[in-house]
Amino acid sequence: MDTSLIQFIILLLLGALYLPVIFFSIQRRDEGHTAATWLIILYSLLAMVVNVTEAVWQTSENAGALQEMQMYTALTLAALLMIALQLFLKRESWWVWGALWAVWIIGLSLLVTNSLDLPEMVWTNGEFALFRNRLSPEWATLGWLILAIGFILTLANASRHSRQPLLRNRLNYWWAPITFMLVNDFLLFAGISLYGQPFRFLTAVTAAYVIGTHHVPDLRNILRRGLIYISVILAVVGFYVAGFLLLQTLFGRNPNFNPLLAGAFISLLLAILFTPLAGLISRTINKWMGGDQYDASLTLHRYSESISNILDMDRLASIAVGIMLEAMQIERGFLFLVDAERQADGSKRYKVRSARSPEERQMIAVELEENGVLASYFMREQRPLLHYDLDLLPTFRAASPFERDWFNQLRAEVYIPIFAKKQWIGLLAFGPKLSGNRYSNTDLSVLSAHANQTAVALENARLVDNLMRLNQEMRQARRALEKNNQELERIDRAKSDFISIASHELRTPLTVIKGYAEMLMDDQKLDTNLKGMMKRIHEGTMRLHEVMDSMFDIAQIDARSLKPHLQAAELGHVLQEVCLDQSSTVKEREQFLHVELPSLPHVKADLHLLRKLFHHIVRNAVKFTPNNVSSQ
Repeated sequence: MDTSLIQFIILLLLGALYLPVIFFSIQRRDEGHTAATWLIILYSLLAMVVNVTEAVWQTSENAGALQEMQMYTALTLAALLMIALQLFLKRESWWVWGALWAVWIIGLSLLVTNSLDLPEMVWTNGEFALFRNRLSPEWATLGWLILAIGFILTLANASRHSRQPLLRNRLNYWWAPITFMLVNDFLLFAGISLYGQPFRFLTAVTAAYVIGTHHVPDLRNILRRGLIYISVILAVVGFYVAGFLLLQTLFGRNPNFNPLLAGAFISLLLAILFTPLAGLISRTINKWMGGDQYDASLTLHRYSESISNILDMDRLASIAVGIMLEAMQIERGFLFLVDAERQADGSKRYKVRSARSPEERQMIAVELEENGVLASYFMREQRPLLHYDLDLLPTFRAASPFERDWFNQLRAEVYIPIFAKKQWIGLLAFGPKLSGNRYSNTDLSVLSAHANQTAVALENARLVDNLMRLNQEMRQARRALEKNNQELERIDRAKSDFISIASHELRTPLTVIKGYAEMLMDDQKLDTNLKGMMKRIHEGTMRLHEVMDSMFDIAQIDARSLKPHLQAAELGHVLQEVCLDQSSTVKEREQFLHVELPSLPHVKADLHLLRKLFHHIVRNAVKFTPNNVSSQ
């Protein structure tokens, strides 16, 4: 088969390999990085077109034009990858790189078409010369170099400033497509031809994977396991070789020395020592690389024993958080109580408040709506939520700014809900690990088991805490009631004192007014009109006397000092006297009062108080009865 035909088929096959990358990117385009995904799709399409073009041009003699086309394509593909990285990082300055690429493309167009009318030799110093046909490749190389430096600086800066291990781990995956791109384009600009540009294909594959995969494997864990695996292999081989050489050195001159038996002996010894040797290597590398080393079952057993009989909320929060902080080497942790409150419209609202004192109790509680994104997730999934997911997944973008700010202020990495009898009663929040490692699936399983064991203790502590808060509220209400009663007693005493003082102080001037009014009324020389006025003054004075007497009686009643003077009295006679006293008032109102009483028994009563009582009854009857009406 012709060599050019084989090259053609290989290039077409390499181009076809971009199709799975495109389909993978389209399938994962809803992972929160839609714009970056479409740029990778465009990257793959353009690379595939270039592969097909390269397959066609391989049959022609225009290899130089193909080389220049590849260089210009490398610049465009690097710009697409750079903009995709900026959009992945949510940078608002992504358009700057797009503008830079546009400037470079315009420059290339001007140079390729010679729109600037440049001479064949643009510059020379006698020893070196710059020809016009080399300006376009050099211009493309300069643009690519700027993009390459921008790639490295952008990714290094983003990884250094990322506080979330999960995001930092995902950013580390970006080094793979960038490295593949740099290797591919460096070989291209160096004039080393690679059919189909395989490193460019690897760039598209790794970029599509890191953009389209939200939870990527832990690179540090992969590196740690790989290093352990290689170290164990080297240790086994080294032990075998060293042991065999040692036996050969010691017993090799012995005519009975059998290499096969020596190898078997070394293998047996190696089998005996393999497990402790592999464990020692694993622990050493884990310690050197900052790996997490804790016994999950021992931690949970210790925790279960520690919280079994705790009813104090503060102590429970301290132990529940402290054991995990110590065991898993976590920077910070919180325990929150979740109170479900039924609203007027029938919906629920979950109030998340701190369970510890004094400093955590100063944290502002957050209220999560039942139908809100966060509360719905915890109630539906009942499993841990990573802050990495809260920040990046489109599912949580509908969370209110207040809720997001509250969770951001905790500076936590993972949130574990606590359920008891299918009711959400608590929330555990843990910050980053001191080692800087991410939370693995094993860690999340341990924390979930930790939360399940916390549920019963937390429910009991909540009951005790609620009872204590209720008792405290009752004590406060009782103190407030006692204070109010004391205030009412003080006001009542002030009222009694005022009435008593007023009734005594007003009695003397009223007596004087009454005396002078009676003297003027008895004066025969006084004008008739003035006598009528004095009569009204006298009546008013008598009315005030009655009011003062009533006030005095009220003061005595309040002070419990009123002592009635009991004596025999005939009710009919007393009532007749009262009606007779009111006859003038009845006559003035043009009313008629007729008293007809049966024979009434004698009673023991205070005649003064009894007359006053009947007086007020008859007086009010006359006062509120219309004129020209008779009463019986």
